[in-house]
Amino acid sequence: MPRWTLWIGLALWIGSTMLLSRVAWFRVPPLAERLRPYVGGPTTRRRLGALSAESLRDVIGPLAAAAGDRIAGLLGVNDDLSTRLARTGWPIDANGFRLRQATWAAGSMMGAAVVAVIIGLPGAIATGVVLGAPVLSFLILEQRVTQESARWQQRVTLELPVLIEQLGMLLSSGYSLGSAIARLSRRGRGLCAKELATVSARVRQGVTEVDALREWARRADVPAIDRLVGVLALNWEASDLGALISAEARSVRREVQRGEIELIEKRAQQVWIPVTVATLLPGVIFMAVPFIDAMGRLTGR
Repeated sequence: MPRWTLWIGLALWIGSTMLLSRVAWFRVPPLAERLRPYVGGPTTRRRLGALSAESLRDVIGPLAAAAGDRIAGLLGVNDDLSTRLARTGWPIDANGFRLRQATWAAGSMMGAAVVAVIIGLPGAIATGVVLGAPVLSFLILEQRVTQESARWQQRVTLELPVLIEQLGMLLSSGYSLGSAIARLSRRGRGLCAKELATVSARVRQGVTEVDALREWARRADVPAIDRLVGVLALNWEASDLGALISAEARSVRREVQRGEIELIEKRAQQVWIPVTVATLLPGVIFMAVPFIDAMGRLTGR
């Protein structure tokens, strides 16, 4: 029998196996796929191949996340990335964000290397450009999510005085802590209302009101929320929290007012910087003219 017939038969066997594997009548799904419609969770999950993009992402994602957290720690960013992403509301997890950073860093490194070769930069400068481009792209994405997280915290702080006053009025009117939180989450429209909706959902899952509020305080990382949770933790010990909550609302309002005054003063000082430069430059020129003339007379030129 010629050898080429064996190769043709092997190719036909492999091809027919691959074709028949796509037919539902020949393909037997695994036990996990057959039991998936009868258990909780998504029922449309697609089976991943050994060399699919999703499987590679699942393998590389944790490595990129660990490396990114270490690099961010070396650069002075110690806040948890998952918490910052949860504050900003980005539809991406920490692994996906670190993978995006790694992709941007690799692309910027390749682009910097191509530009350095085309321009013909010296070796030391080219090395600095190639090594600095991925670090810069990494820091740009990290700074973006950090700024959005800080902006979220600022908005929550600005909404807190009104929220605390409403919570104090409801508690003084006879509402329980859980019902007051649920009412504010339904009637509110800001970020604090969304956070209280999450707290109310956690309470319905079996977590106590104080523990759910402490989870919110850890997630928000705002000092005013920590103090508010400390006051609300006395709900089962104190008979009337209205006075304490009103005092906390006044304290938060004064804190917000001090922050706004500080921001106004900083901007007022920044206004004088170009005015000072524009005033000093002509003054230096007018002082230089007689100085040069006097030096010329002394030297006889």
